[in-house]
Amino acid sequence: QVQLVESGGGLVQAGGSLRLPCAASGSRFTFDSMGWYRQAPGKHRELVATVTSGGTTNYAEFVKGRFTISRGNAKNTMSLQMNSLKPEDTAIYYCKARRVVNVEGAAVDRWGQGPQVTVSS
Repeated sequence: QVQLVESGGGLVQAGGSLRLPCAASGSRFTFDSMGWYRQAPGKHRELVATVTSGGTTNYAEFVKGRFTISRGNAKNTMSLQMNSLKPEDTAIYYCKARRVVNVEGAAVDRWGQGPQVTVSS
């Protein structure tokens, strides 16, 4: 059974920093990509940042220059370093791990429970 374990959420003042680690256990495969998504109250879930197994990163425009995603040395681990946090970054942040299962690009996604990040003004 694959499980994603997240940590690092909490309350921080505007301008502060938080780091969100995520580790996926229970899979004999290396996930092709891992990423963070977030959902604020009343809004849809949105992409924050992703990183592939090869280290290629992708960021939402609203976090470029402030957040950095990176793979860990251990298999199926990664973290999101969030700097210069703003009140509008307040949301539940979800870790996702994706494995592509065939040449057509079909994939299986696994989601974590999601730590709360609250940024006060």
